[in-house]
Amino acid sequence: MGSSRLSELLLLGQGLDLASERGVSCAGELPEASSPDLVARAVTARAALGSRAMILGHHYQRDEVIQFADITGDSFKLAQAAESNSSAEFIFFCGVHFMAESADILTSADQKVILPDLAAGCSMADMASAKQVDDCWAALEKIGVADRTVPITYMNSSAAIKAFTGKNGGAVCTSSNAARAMKWAFEKGEKILFLPDQHLGRNTTVLNLGLSLEDCVTWNPWKPNGGLSESEILNAKVILWRGHCSVHGRFSVENIEQMRAKVPGVSILVHPECQHEVVSRADVVGSTEMIIKTVENSPVGSKWAIGTELNLVQRLANRFPDRDIHFLDKTVCYCSTMNRIDLPHLVWAMESLVDGRLVNQISVDTETAKFAKVALERMLALP
Repeated sequence: MGSSRLSELLLLGQGLDLASERGVSCAGELPEASSPDLVARAVTARAALGSRAMILGHHYQRDEVIQFADITGDSFKLAQAAESNSSAEFIFFCGVHFMAESADILTSADQKVILPDLAAGCSMADMASAKQVDDCWAALEKIGVADRTVPITYMNSSAAIKAFTGKNGGAVCTSSNAARAMKWAFEKGEKILFLPDQHLGRNTTVLNLGLSLEDCVTWNPWKPNGGLSESEILNAKVILWRGHCSVHGRFSVENIEQMRAKVPGVSILVHPECQHEVVSRADVVGSTEMIIKTVENSPVGSKWAIGTELNLVQRLANRFPDRDIHFLDKTVCYCSTMNRIDLPHLVWAMESLVDGRLVNQISVDTETAKFAKVALERMLALP
């Protein structure tokens, strides 16, 4: 690195470098967040696009974005929505990068998927690179267990990891259907390589499949042979990738104990991406969709402390003021990358399209898409 480049670095809070964010193609025309006519502009742009466009909004999105979503859901529901809508020419995916990739894979070549901010990534997905997974599989081949191992990849993964899974006889899963996917895998092989969220894999193994913690080992991609001995790999039924969600991983047993002391009679409702000791002490464990349905079906006056993304918890509290709903952690816990998608970015992307400019298109290369689609379709075909 030359000193000339270092001299161009901006001190925090001084100056502006519009090219500093990975993948953000806005050239300064992004509307101000405080623009008083921003909602009106969004309404006008949405009306101009009409049936040519569909807006998908993940449950963790801000309310300012969700209000314009044609369909709101978790990653599984939105993947189904993308696949089933063959008429929309443009799909605005208000979520994160791996979700938009899956939408591009599942839709036709004539449809275009748009991510309003290309910097909306996922730290969990970034915890498993294609090279690391290839190295892991090579190690399993060397030990002689790869042909008996079925990869199951969480939706929160790159298209390249999904393609690896499709090539090697595996399937994608979400938190909604992880148990079904893992049962399917055990019908095909003796072991599972679960990527990239160790907590979802571990909790599903123990809570839903009736196996024990001793049946699981954790593969650390930064250590030789995953940090495991050959005998540990041979004896394991589930090999868990060492990845996690930065939001759900924050919730702790201490949070639960403090909440039970603070709100007598409260029920603890958490996502299976939480750590196993947290899940073990919760009253209800379920996917994002299940969390919503649990609150919907709960009696008036019931008390809930919910361990998932804060936007969703706040939305549920506003929607059900006759329930006593709390956020499980005492500190703010938004998904920082999901929150990159805001109304200014959505307005910019829609208005650009109205003006004839396609921006921030997500396009997966043909070879990767081919095998990733195999893994995704196996998921969608699960009973």
